[in-house]
Amino acid sequence: MPPSDPPSEVGLTPEEVARVRELLGRDPNALEWAMFGAMWSEHCAYKHSKKLLRTLPTKGGAVALGPGENAGAVDLGGGLLCVFKVESHNHPSAIEPYQGAATGVGGILRDVFAMGARPTAVLNALFFGPPQDLAVRRTIGGVTGGISFYGNCVGIPDVAGHISFEPCYAENPLVNAMCVGIARASEIRKASGARPGSAVYLVGSDTGRDGIAGASLLASFELGGGEDAKRPSVQVGNPFLEKLLLEATLELVAADAIEAIQDLGAAGLTCASSEVAAKSGVGMRIDVTLIPRRARGMTPYEVMLSESQERMLVVARPGRERDVERTFSRWELHGARIGDVTADMLLEIREGDELVASLPPRALADDAPEYDISDLAAANRRGSDGESVGAVGARDPNGSREGPASTTGSPSEPHPPPAAAASAAPTTAKIGLELLELLASPAVASRRLIYRTYDQMVGTDTVVGPGADAAVMRIKGRADGIALAIDAQPRLAALDPFVGAAAAVAEATRNLVCMGATPLAITDCLNLGNPDRPKGAYQLERTVAGVRAACEALGVPVVSGNVSLYNATRGVDIWPTAVIGAVGHIADVTKHIQPTSGRPGDIVLLVGNANVSIGASTYGAQHDRHEGPVAIDLALESRLQRLVLEAHERGAIRAAHDRDAGGLGVALAEIAIRDGIGMKVTLPAIRGIDKRVALFGEAPSGIVLVIDPAREPEVRTLAREHGVPVWTLGAVGGDLLEVVPVLGMPVASLARAHADGLGRALGRTA
Repeated sequence: MPPSDPPSEVGLTPEEVARVRELLGRDPNALEWAMFGAMWSEHCAYKHSKKLLRTLPTKGGAVALGPGENAGAVDLGGGLLCVFKVESHNHPSAIEPYQGAATGVGGILRDVFAMGARPTAVLNALFFGPPQDLAVRRTIGGVTGGISFYGNCVGIPDVAGHISFEPCYAENPLVNAMCVGIARASEIRKASGARPGSAVYLVGSDTGRDGIAGASLLASFELGGGEDAKRPSVQVGNPFLEKLLLEATLELVAADAIEAIQDLGAAGLTCASSEVAAKSGVGMRIDVTLIPRRARGMTPYEVMLSESQERMLVVARPGRERDVERTFSRWELHGARIGDVTADMLLEIREGDELVASLPPRALADDAPEYDISDLAAANRRGSDGESVGAVGARDPNGSREGPASTTGSPSEPHPPPAAAASAAPTTAKIGLELLELLASPAVASRRLIYRTYDQMVGTDTVVGPGADAAVMRIKGRADGIALAIDAQPRLAALDPFVGAAAAVAEATRNLVCMGATPLAITDCLNLGNPDRPKGAYQLERTVAGVRAACEALGVPVVSGNVSLYNATRGVDIWPTAVIGAVGHIADVTKHIQPTSGRPGDIVLLVGNANVSIGASTYGAQHDRHEGPVAIDLALESRLQRLVLEAHERGAIRAAHDRDAGGLGVALAEIAIRDGIGMKVTLPAIRGIDKRVALFGEAPSGIVLVIDPAREPEVRTLAREHGVPVWTLGAVGGDLLEVVPVLGMPVASLARAHADGLGRALGRTA
């Protein structure tokens, strides 16, 4: 009798089907095929990215736990670890924005408290289409509503974020959530501690039909048609149950009553059981009839593939079963003993006395194929040889089209603006109005309309919340603290994925430095299109290379992360979007750099790179320009960050602000808006750069500093020692932002435009 092929919804290729049969030496049954389909999906197995991810630096002086667990961790000293990770919930949020975003928050919280860490903060990076679009507005309302509902109900402050609005995200929004927690090093728990004979429990929400096959059906394929039919694959969240689960989990960890613990996320019980067994080198026997359900007539397939939220797989220490059960009961959680750990390296699924699946857990968790995409990526490079290099950046010796990853000495000469663009530019008299337009644009305007719906202060650990370069959090009972940031550079990445990814790492760590924090490590969420096409493969390869180059240059390892592929709609990919979450340490949290305007008479400096351009800028976007070349000097970035940290350590910095979207003009305006104090400055004189480009042009590696006038010689000496260019722009004072001889605008007008812009774009009042 010929072997039966799995149904198409399992999602396995013919080659993968053959590999499964070879591993098992037999033909799987329908449930076993479904389990392989979920575990070998792109979402769970990282088939196209795993080889590339191994090239990332994951070790460093502060790293306590690198990739491979539910979350990574860095050592804060004194027996405490900071545990953190970022994850995506893109496809579910595209289908059902509210629940997709809410359960994204729930999932990342569980990743952190499954490690034995108490979550102390969440961050999010959101990417939408143009906010004037009514469908996009509905998506924005649903996503931000889901985030605020879930985080506020659980009681975790939302302290920082990033939002981009670009047409490529209109039908494929990106929703990336990051969670940060604190744990005692002695109480860290992993999924790898299960031992034969131990009892296996499932605790939390009852299992339902929501989210079935979400990993293989929804998150591992492109969008485009049939979205309504995929709504059942979106999970439904219950944050109040999550809070109970969090407290019960941390109580069990503190009591040392459990050997291993694993969140049930993508692929549900199939993933949790196979990963715990594979990492622990054991087997597991589970009886699905013992699993509490909230729907009648559920089959073993539905039980094993359900992605119902707020569930944890817990392996109890022998003799502590009653303690585990009492903890469940005290927190009013439905916990059931569903099986046992075995020594025979098989995952056996039973329905009463009937054996319905028997698979080696490592075949599910570890043996998925890993695809080498280098040939596809090379095909894209060959196919692009005839394109204009100027649109994407300078060619490197390997044939990719990126600017220099690292250079020595002074920054490279700027690229003069094209003559046609210069002649088409508005007259200088309009520059003040252009600054107001930029401040009110969706790319720059205050995000307060969004983040005011998030509880930022619950837990009383938030020192600096949303709106600054980075968040600052205290650690109760200690003098030190942490700074948190999450960033992305999709406009750069659209032109050159290497530069865009490297610039995202640089920006995230630079924002920590602007608060006086030393970067410790990053977590990355790489959101890209279809890796089965040459362009998608190329963008994935170069994105990882950009993250790697920046991490190596800046000395920050990657301790956790996520890859989300197939972000495409009807064959059109999103821009490659590397989201970088960064964590930094502040030795004395009371001495972080304040987000202030400074004092009247303070000196305003620009340090770093002044070779800006309009091509990839927010100003350029307002004038229908999006062109290269783009580049990043990572050696300069490293020197810049070290300079600012040393100057802060000496107490020489009053305020600091990253030059980002909108360029120097927006950076100066945002500093003035902080306390409503103006400044009088001139623009740095750079050969080949006119006043408009100097004011609105963008480039990585620029920071505006506000310092006491008496400290200027000291800061200049430090800058010279670090090899960092520095320009004295002017001084703080008055109620105008004066850029001589270009513009003079009341700070109140700037503040009003900045505050009201996003509300107007969304059709709301701020």
